[in-house]
Amino acid sequence: MGRWRHPALTADDPVLAAAAARAQELTELHGWSPTTLLKTLDGLTAVLARPVSDRQITLSDIHALRGPGSTPRICEVLSDIGLIVVDDTVAPIRAWIDRRTGQLPAGFADDVRAWLLVLLDGEDRSRPRAHSSIYAYFGAVRPLLMDWAVRRRHLREITATDITAGLDPLTVAQRCLAINALRSLFRFAKRRGLIFTDPTTRLTLPTVDPSFLPMTEEEIRAVEQLTTTPLQRMVVALAAVHAARPKAIRLLALPDVDLPNRRITLAGHRQRLGELPYRTLVTWLDHRHVTWPFTPNPHLVLSAKSALGQGPVSSAFLRTHVSRRGVDLERIRRDRLLHEALTAAPDPLHLAMVFNVSHTTAARYAAVARRILAP
Repeated sequence: MGRWRHPALTADDPVLAAAAARAQELTELHGWSPTTLLKTLDGLTAVLARPVSDRQITLSDIHALRGPGSTPRICEVLSDIGLIVVDDTVAPIRAWIDRRTGQLPAGFADDVRAWLLVLLDGEDRSRPRAHSSIYAYFGAVRPLLMDWAVRRRHLREITATDITAGLDPLTVAQRCLAINALRSLFRFAKRRGLIFTDPTTRLTLPTVDPSFLPMTEEEIRAVEQLTTTPLQRMVVALAAVHAARPKAIRLLALPDVDLPNRRITLAGHRQRLGELPYRTLVTWLDHRHVTWPFTPNPHLVLSAKSALGQGPVSSAFLRTHVSRRGVDLERIRRDRLLHEALTAAPDPLHLAMVFNVSHTTAARYAAVARRILAP
């Protein structure tokens, strides 16, 4: 008996046969495993069971037939043979917003949901916020809303006294986050005419947030001990020297790293590559080439999943391999910005030009540095 071949490779349907042949080509080109090829062929067979002209191919159909794990490979093959897959799915964060706000008291649910959607999509005078900011803002506001719901029925009934009482038990870092979130919520409500007065107008942030203070020797030693893999060392070096955000690291592409000229482009900002990031990048690139020699993915950071496609790794991947191992990238990044403000000059313009941060962020770090340097 001859070697077994998947039925899709010899199918009578020309569309399925073309898709199967393309899947086999991608396997040879990008080094897909036999299991990945088998799952892809099974998925293509299920998706193309009915003629394509009868209906559109949608992501929800593919998810229902094969599950989300096989979807990227199936979509890539279908796209290569000229078939369009319509994305009719709901973004996970939108489903999360609907679910979590649905658990709030009735008088607050609709207004908070509208606020979170504005943070997500942006509006005329504000840009969309990062998903991590939306999660953090809601996490800071939710306990306060649940407490106020015992005696209040709507945002317009919340007073400055209610807010002060809710903030009192919080730590300095928690209070800073809660104040920023409450300001955002009530300013949105004021613009939409949901409240008569803004009870957060006189709120002031603590003098110095502890998370903005320089890292201690114990924290630095802990980071050194926890960063053991080439990926961890590279990510920490980019945060510690270039104050790179996790998102900028995830989106970093190979053309953004110019090793011969010691240059790197982070979030569109070209700058000189520091010695420590240079050494860690060389080590990581060697590891990347040995592990995924045939990957078509142009991004610097890869995972076993992203190496099969062309998209960046997820934020969850970076959290799993760095943040959840005890390394706080945001803490390291803040320490770098503050160190520059303390050693060079507490000048917002200097910080904005060196690290490509907003003027608001630069002014905040400059103010903290002036307080620390004040006699």
